[in-house]
Amino acid sequence: MGLRINDEIPNLEVETDQGRYKLHDFVGDKWTILFSHPKDFTPVCTTEFGAVARLADEWKKRDTKVIGVSVDGVEDHKRWKKDIEKAGGAAPDFPIIGDDGLEVSKAFDMLPAEAHLPEGRTPADSATVRAVFIIGPDKQLKLSMTYPMTVGRNFAEVLRALDALKTSVGKGVATPADWQPGQDVVIPATVSDEDAKAKFGEFTTVLPYLRMTKEPK
Repeated sequence: MGLRINDEIPNLEVETDQGRYKLHDFVGDKWTILFSHPKDFTPVCTTEFGAVARLADEWKKRDTKVIGVSVDGVEDHKRWKKDIEKAGGAAPDFPIIGDDGLEVSKAFDMLPAEAHLPEGRTPADSATVRAVFIIGPDKQLKLSMTYPMTVGRNFAEVLRALDALKTSVGKGVATPADWQPGQDVVIPATVSDEDAKAKFGEFTTVLPYLRMTKEPK
């Protein structure tokens, strides 16, 4: 059975370019972004790591940790980080897990249990290791996205999704399509009109099951 939304992530002990961690200890009481890559020294992945590095202040502002995963060893990661900084204009100060044994890739359901790395492998051999996982402080998987190798990830959307998750979990609301922080939010259908009035104040009934209100402070 693969990892699903609201499942607790496996508490693997992983080797990174910054030392060993148990995943639950790394997450601690923070929101965490774990994003994976099929191989070091590949063009699209290099631009993605650069994008994440440039967002260092945004992750800090959201009190969120970041950790990468790539299907190569940590010594390769250390060398690759020099290229990432050169191409992306910012040093990636977050750890990258060395997953050359595929333990993380299999545990997070990015590769089947029988997968192995052949001699002379190419990124195509681990092409599905291109996911973003947002993990809550409760160590549960809150969101996952998987991309093909030819499409670079939009980390502005990862930030937006993180903001939406933190808003929905922390304020008891849902967010509509294309929502941005500060915009109106959705009152859950399980909340009665009377309780919605008491909790949120004024709201707009668009449809009997769709009620919008200002984002709670």
